[in-house]
Amino acid sequence: QDQERRESELAELRSLEQKFLSAQQWKRDHRARAKWEHYLSCDGSPDPTVLQEINTFMSLWREDQNEDVQLVMEKGEQVLNLIEKLQFLLLDTPPSEITEKETVQYQESILELQNLLQQKYDGATEHLLKTGNMYEDSDTGNMEAIIKDKNVTFCIWANLTKQVRFKQHTFCDVQHGFDLPKSLAESSVAVRILHTQYDHLSPLWLRCQSVPKSEVLDSKELTQHSKDKVEESEEVEKKAREEPNVPAEDEMCSDGRKSAVSVQENSNTRADINETEEEIEKKSEILDMPSQGIWSVIMCIEEMNEKGAATPDGNVVDLQRFVPVGGVYHIDALQLPPRAKQIQDWSIVELLDAGLEAYPYPPEEAEGAPLTLIQITLGLPDSVVYFQDPVVARWDPTGQQWRTDGISNIKYETQERSITFALGAFHTIALLQDAHLNMPYQAWELRPTGRDEALFVITTGFVTVQIQIKGNQCMLSSVVVEEKDVLSHMTGKWTSPLDLRTVLKKAGVNIFPGEFAHKYVSVNKKDPLVEVGAYQQMALVASAFAFAWSKWNLEAGPEQVVFKVSEHLKADSLKDKDWSLYMFNGQKAQKLKITETSEAFSEELEEDSEFHSTIYHMLKDFASKEAIAKVETANFLFIDVVYQLLLATGVLTYS
Repeated sequence: QDQERRESELAELRSLEQKFLSAQQWKRDHRARAKWEHYLSCDGSPDPTVLQEINTFMSLWREDQNEDVQLVMEKGEQVLNLIEKLQFLLLDTPPSEITEKETVQYQESILELQNLLQQKYDGATEHLLKTGNMYEDSDTGNMEAIIKDKNVTFCIWANLTKQVRFKQHTFCDVQHGFDLPKSLAESSVAVRILHTQYDHLSPLWLRCQSVPKSEVLDSKELTQHSKDKVEESEEVEKKAREEPNVPAEDEMCSDGRKSAVSVQENSNTRADINETEEEIEKKSEILDMPSQGIWSVIMCIEEMNEKGAATPDGNVVDLQRFVPVGGVYHIDALQLPPRAKQIQDWSIVELLDAGLEAYPYPPEEAEGAPLTLIQITLGLPDSVVYFQDPVVARWDPTGQQWRTDGISNIKYETQERSITFALGAFHTIALLQDAHLNMPYQAWELRPTGRDEALFVITTGFVTVQIQIKGNQCMLSSVVVEEKDVLSHMTGKWTSPLDLRTVLKKAGVNIFPGEFAHKYVSVNKKDPLVEVGAYQQMALVASAFAFAWSKWNLEAGPEQVVFKVSEHLKADSLKDKDWSLYMFNGQKAQKLKITETSEAFSEELEEDSEFHSTIYHMLKDFASKEAIAKVETANFLFIDVVYQLLLATGVLTYS
């Protein structure tokens, strides 16, 4: 019976899957509309995708001699917005809509904007040191300035009196501080702690470690690995063309992928994932695959997993395992520039060609002599959560990497929210956290709460995260740690799944596994085809059915996923008796006889039930007409957001 009705069930599923393609078309139109509205606005801001406009913008700012720190910070906010737009385009735009040349152009523009921003911050620092008489402390005679906005915090101290008794200093508003060696306390030196909420350094390491996009796109191994197995029936080819998007983690490795259902129907072997270049080229015109979920295209995942992720040795931080949290702290010792002199109504200052210069410490002539360490204290922002003592690392500009050597005497104060450590030299510092400490999740649940609305809850060993979904947006509704709500400044704001992921990861709440996360987390890694297919079909029915974690998913093996399902049309909470267990392997879905409290796992069918080719048809056997009607009329944008969140969190593998 299953085989006889399979063709009709798959045809009906394909009809529902058209909603994914509708979502992609809506996004395409939205991007075009946004570009047109920017053009019509004529607000003076450049379009970062137009090379001439962005180059003109950067040239004009380089030539601008006004280095007032407040003006630089205001302009810096505009620059950061331009960088974010380019980064979003790189992640959100399907490969069929962006060329390799455009990708390289956007990446180069991002790097140039980042470098220009840092140059301007240095220029503003030099200007402040020359002209900042109003910041002089009447008690110590030294200069102290704290200037901040939502993106950066300038903490600058200038040693004007050169007295050893002032070698310790704390910037009280932000609780950053330092204790200098005697030699520095008697020198013409300034100390700057520049805290940026963003991290422009770590992507440099990730780019060095990743496989270049062009290399993967040209790889014959990926596109022609098994040429004799790519001849599919007309039905399968049609199915592949109608397949919805597959988001990727950071870069797209290829454009093509067969349907999780149709590929499994034809064969369960990994070779069936590979496609010819002709097929990929055809599908690139149809499939819309923004790179914003946990997976790269499945071919790329399997290829890179076979090769293995690069694992740094020694003191080099592996950014596939650890992530910077709370931004970056640029801690510098600077040569005091000539200060401005006021003569009647004139202000006279000596201009140096070298600009802002670093103060050498430790000095070269002191090589071999005992080194006096610099003690640094950093006050930690309330906008991030550290679940464990953070790892303190310094940036190595030569190797383009974070390192843990050269840092000692680390002391983390949980209650005071501060961290103290000693350095042998001045460095750029980041506080890193294990990217996988919230994995595997203890439980998860997705339940509808209204028309095209749902609540997605993930519970980990440290935190419970609740995400509301409505239409084409999602919202962080609560983050609970030890029964206390945290990160209240982030809750209640509607945004896209991609932006929500970025915000949560920056705040230290990482519930989004990377493509190599299974190497660091003990999980039952599911077959990507089965898992992605399950997320697609779960999203299609999420308007009327609730889904939740099952302990039997671990017992089911990599080729099958098990989850709890319940029809859910009202706002009341679900009880244990409302749930039923279902299993899906890409080819067929079935209702299981066992419950969560059964003594052992069994694939035995529930009485009076049978196999179906899809989750939708399996649920249809037991669903009310009202529930099915709700599924058929669900908005395509709601379905797409649910799919993106399921894919990004990987709940069927990481729970």
